[in-house]
Amino acid sequence: MDLNLLGLFVTVAETGSFSEAARRLGLPKSSVSRGVASLEASLGTQLLHRTTRHVSLSTAGAALYERAAPLLASLKEAVGTLPEREEAPSGELRLTAPHDMGATFLPEVIARFTTRYPSVRIDCRLTNRNVDLVAEGFDLALRASGAKLADSSLVVRRLSPIEVQLFASPTYLARRGTPRAPEDLAHHDIVAFRGLKYLGEIGISEKNARVLADDMFFLREAVKAGSGIAILPTFLAQAEVTSGQLVRVLPRYTHASTSLVMLYPRTQHVPRKVSAFRDFLLEFLKGRPLSTAPAGG
Repeated sequence: MDLNLLGLFVTVAETGSFSEAARRLGLPKSSVSRGVASLEASLGTQLLHRTTRHVSLSTAGAALYERAAPLLASLKEAVGTLPEREEAPSGELRLTAPHDMGATFLPEVIARFTTRYPSVRIDCRLTNRNVDLVAEGFDLALRASGAKLADSSLVVRRLSPIEVQLFASPTYLARRGTPRAPEDLAHHDIVAFRGLKYLGEIGISEKNARVLADDMFFLREAVKAGSGIAILPTFLAQAEVTSGQLVRVLPRYTHASTSLVMLYPRTQHVPRKVSAFRDFLLEFLKGRPLSTAPAGG
């Protein structure tokens, strides 16, 4: 029996989909379908029931999967004890990230990564919602998080601290005055990111905000337009501080820290394309820390 074909069958059985199995394996869907059909022909029995929307195990398929899955897992474990041979990553890497990361440092990361690893194709989806990686078929997510994530089905790797600071426009401060202490913020208009709580010495949260939004770019533009004072990642406000469009407020006070984290599904063996992207991003951030505050203000 061809173990490669058996592996295709087990992956289809576990994902319930030829498309998802193909994505996970980095193969064309047609190759996976032909491989399973070839295995069925060699065994002389139908292993899968196929419909236009779903794939399910036949009685014979369920019996084969019950025995084959642990055997293949044991074989992979045995192979894993051998000295590793570093293979170049390949296939499609599906990742998701917030809009602010997608329009600042992430394009350069992807450009350099695909130059180093030309066999990898990137599918990058920018969204501010928390994507269900497993249900929606993503390999990894980049997020800003200041809290411990409780989903045990995901691996969470902290990549870099992200410095956040208070910012306002010169026109707003000229009109309303510049806060000298955290308690002065009670007399100012606050622009805040929905769902995030900022503790530290400042105590800004969505509860005391005049303007709420779920997009950091909107917050930055609202502050530039004079809507109030907001906490922003310093990497997102650096150009505006340099140009004089924004200034830092209460720079001597600390804010709750947050981090850039990478999340990916917990599996026995991390796909090479995922580990390669993780390591590449760590290398990239060593020279460009997201905790560097902008000059001025």
